[in-house]
Amino acid sequence: MTGADTRTPAPEPGAEAAARLLLELRAEIARADTKAAVLMAALGVTAGTATTLLAEHGWSPAARSAPGSSAWWAGLLALGLAVVALLMAVLPRYDARGWTPGAPLTHFADVRQAARCGRLEQALAETERTTSASAVAALSETSRIALRKHQWIRTGLIALATAVVLLPSSLLIG
Repeated sequence: MTGADTRTPAPEPGAEAAARLLLELRAEIARADTKAAVLMAALGVTAGTATTLLAEHGWSPAARSAPGSSAWWAGLLALGLAVVALLMAVLPRYDARGWTPGAPLTHFADVRQAARCGRLEQALAETERTTSASAVAALSETSRIALRKHQWIRTGLIALATAVVLLPSSLLIG
């Protein structure tokens, strides 16, 4: 009795680990975006509340001593840096080089680029044929994105902590 071989081919070495890591990295990116968004919301509420309270009491940094005024402006600078850093954390990222014909598809921007070039079917076939290379490319790009997001969140947290110390201190210094 001869028939078609119905066995599925063994996965390429590392394919299962790559798929698992890719899922974990994508989840980590989603968590990083959530952290940055929550921190931005908290920062906005805090800054808005502080500004309202100070404006209602007619407070002015010009009426402060030189050390108090310096601490105030340094705190505002740190607060501004925190805003920029947290916005950079949630900024969408993808490979600036873009997809090129013959390369595997690794994320949505590659799919869009291949479709624009009229080569989506070819790109899908290439991605399917080179599963391991596709996974490696996707892992590399996704880990780069996760790392950048975490770096910006860390910078934002440090700047926010600095602002939280400097701004109230400036009021106490006088």
